[in-house]
Amino acid sequence: MDYQTLTVAIDGRIAHVTLDRPELRNAFNEQAIAELALAFDALGRHELVRAIVLQANGPAFCAGADLNWMKKMAGYSNEENRADAMRLADMLRTIYLCPKPVVAKVQGDCYAGGMGLVAACDIAVGVDTASFCLSEARLGLIPATISPYVIKAMGENAARRYFLTAERFDAREAHRIGFVHEVVAAADLDARVAALADALAKNSPNAVRAAKTLVRDVAGQPVTQALLDDTAERIAAIRASLEGREGVASFLEKRRPSWLD
Repeated sequence: MDYQTLTVAIDGRIAHVTLDRPELRNAFNEQAIAELALAFDALGRHELVRAIVLQANGPAFCAGADLNWMKKMAGYSNEENRADAMRLADMLRTIYLCPKPVVAKVQGDCYAGGMGLVAACDIAVGVDTASFCLSEARLGLIPATISPYVIKAMGENAARRYFLTAERFDAREAHRIGFVHEVVAAADLDARVAALADALAKNSPNAVRAAKTLVRDVAGQPVTQALLDDTAERIAAIRASLEGREGVASFLEKRRPSWLD
């Protein structure tokens, strides 16, 4: 597809989705939202892709909503606003539910809706000079559509602070509260993200897909008999699967598993 707001490249088993509006600090509008949803839906179904890196061109990762788009929204009716918000919600859900693991490579500042993009990914690595901000309250708004993912990523306690204050915080704080998994120097960012993507691509595709689902389904659940039964059924099923049997056999036989061929 000929994307206008981003680029998509596949190198071997790893896909790179790059936000490509550097002159606007990669702020998103209706078109960017639609293109991100299309790209992640297609890559999620791509047979050769094992991992996806979400990255950006320019000094900023994503500044949130495009100002021209916000001006247009100011004249929307309540029904139009709801439909517009649902398009953003559906795009974030597409990234979050993507069956392929997604790594966010945060090379610069990440504000408002941009934090939703990062939070919807499975792994986030940030450069040590990046700033983060949930700026919505400063504009009389709330980070509602991104909240399911941001609260999962940073936790309720941190969200209670940063949703309300709209203050900027640095990469070290983003790491402390768990919003990003790692913080590295700019010179090390490419190599660190490449190493993570390579590690993901070497794992059993079926196991990675099932593990993503497992985390979503088990997180926050009480340890009941139903949960124990469910997890026992999951491990039994994957042990009996073709990749499960192949993985164990290749380990015991000290050879490469077939999914790496």
